Amino acid sequence: MSGPEIMGLVMLAAMVTVIFIGFPISFTLLVLGLAFGVVGLGTSQTFNLASLQLWGLMKEEVLPAVPLFIFMGFMTEQAGLMERLFRAFRGLLERIPGALYMAVILTATVFAMATGIVGAAVTVLGIMAGPIMIKAGYDARMSSGAIAAGGTLGILVPPSVMLVVMGPTMGVPVNQLYAASFGPGFLLAGMYIAYTLFRSFKNPRLGPPVPQDERIGDWRVKLREVVIGMVPLSCLIGFTLGTILGGLATPTEASAAGAFGATLLAAAYGKLTWPALKTAAIATMTTSSMVLFLAAASNVFGAIFTKFGTATVITNTLLGLPFPPMVVLIIIMVLIFVLGWPFEWPAIVLVFLPIFLPVVEKLDLGIGTRTEQMIWFGALVAVNLQTAFLSPPVAMSAYYLKNVVPQWSLATIYRGMADFMVIQCICLAVVLFLPDVAMWLPRALK
Repeated sequence: MSGPEIMGLVMLAAMVTVIFIGFPISFTLLVLGLAFGVVGLGTSQTFNLASLQLWGLMKEEVLPAVPLFIFMGFMTEQAGLMERLFRAFRGLLERIPGALYMAVILTATVFAMATGIVGAAVTVLGIMAGPIMIKAGYDARMSSGAIAAGGTLGILVPPSVMLVVMGPTMGVPVNQLYAASFGPGFLLAGMYIAYTLFRSFKNPRLGPPVPQDERIGDWRVKLREVVIGMVPLSCLIGFTLGTILGGLATPTEASAAGAFGATLLAAAYGKLTWPALKTAAIATMTTSSMVLFLAAASNVFGAIFTKFGTATVITNTLLGLPFPPMVVLIIIMVLIFVLGWPFEWPAIVLVFLPIFLPVVEKLDLGIGTRTEQMIWFGALVAVNLQTAFLSPPVAMSAYYLKNVVPQWSLATIYRGMADFMVIQCICLAVVLFLPDVAMWLPRALK
């Protein structure tokens, strides 16, 4: 390797080391990118590259959907729709063993289609379901795993913020990524439900039916809870995602309509107060700033890293391995899985994914066109990155849940998440070897 290529490797190693020490990812990428660029490329070329990348990012038409979808999610949370949805499912399933597991996962699946915010989903699910599960005598390990894993569906099921960011990074349409993620998302939710039901029927002590004194006896009350809890949210989801998948609106346009619709629902339920609006606005600005600043910093870092030529060396090395294309893809999936342990999804999507993209583009995987292959790869990465929220030492879902359900120890929560991480890996293998699980909807919508 030449000098610039070696410098690129040193730059990558320095980035990983500094982030492991605990420095913020965004500032680390920006400072290291500029510092190594000035040393290796010169001041003029480095800042020209940086300005071009930032200007190109600002012209990206999809990224304004990020704050709008985030605001939609926070307003939906403030409206109390998740609590109503949970009560509806709990009432419908109250006589079945494992009813609360099913209610949690179904609520998380539906709510994931209204928000892509994992922290909010896990926190609200923990507040709602945790005490009820403890009172009903549910197994703490399985309960914590179901809440944490269910909450992570928000990064896979549209309108996932992660997929909005991934689309421009991969150079594929966001609506196609959305379509490809539905199959794996619903498959994963179904596997969660099948696992919890199987264990609850096999050993009812792990998940007994809802206690008699907490059941809703009157079917009219149940029907009312279902209508109030599901119909308005379903209309919001159908309008937002339906227009995107149908090609009637861009993700940015649909996200604006979705944010407005969520605000109207909050007003209809009497929850549109000034404190609620202020909380949602501040949370939106905080989360959006983190994601978009990281996008800007990673673009600068990635441009300088690519200019050194190290990315080409990595691509040629992976392509030169004496393995079939599918084995090379599996190696990439394993690398992303391992990266998910210390890093959160923004760093992996914005920094490491561009390194793997040229490799995947040149692999002959027999999926179809280049665009179809990249869309399928995006769905694989999305399923893979779900493990990032359940894998230590980061495992943010564990800390979200521990904060709201202090009765469960971190060790118990980690063990519960590990069980569901195995299910995620099985789902990843299914999508890997059965591509139609992800590709049937994108092809049907053409």
